[in-house]
Amino acid sequence: MSDRELIDPLIFGEAQRCFGCGPRNDVGMQLRFFREGDSVVTTFSPRPGWEGPPGIVHGGLQATLADELGAWTVVGLQGCFALTASLQLRYLRPARMSRPIEGRGWIVDVGDSRVTVRLELRQGGEGLLSGTAAYVTPTVAAAEALLGGPLPEAWIPLARPG
Repeated sequence: MSDRELIDPLIFGEAQRCFGCGPRNDVGMQLRFFREGDSVVTTFSPRPGWEGPPGIVHGGLQATLADELGAWTVVGLQGCFALTASLQLRYLRPARMSRPIEGRGWIVDVGDSRVTVRLELRQGGEGLLSGTAAYVTPTVAAAEALLGGPLPEAWIPLARPG
């Protein structure tokens, strides 16, 4: 196993409240991400109340985990923030509430303003979910137009130059 390097969870600023990765969002997933070689990894431990069928992690939370993993793969390996353009997932087996879920993302294609990431979630060594996600890496102007206002100051250095 290669060395793991934590990607700063406050890279988007102290006030960052993202449901998936906001370290200070008490109702969120509070995910942390690590660079590991040519990939980004995370571990998620489901909380009580986050189930769909009894004992099974809600599929929407698994999709959120995969989407966050993909976006942080772009942050960790390309150094810019990413907005989700598409997410294609295949659920392979149920994720159990009682065990942590490990995620890994790899960049498979980089374009001028798009990055495609391969995603995998596993539990106890068995595949739970696989898929790909495409992300837009916007300039400051493009991000502000999409989001309808100015970017938070901490996000500006993470925008694609241009």
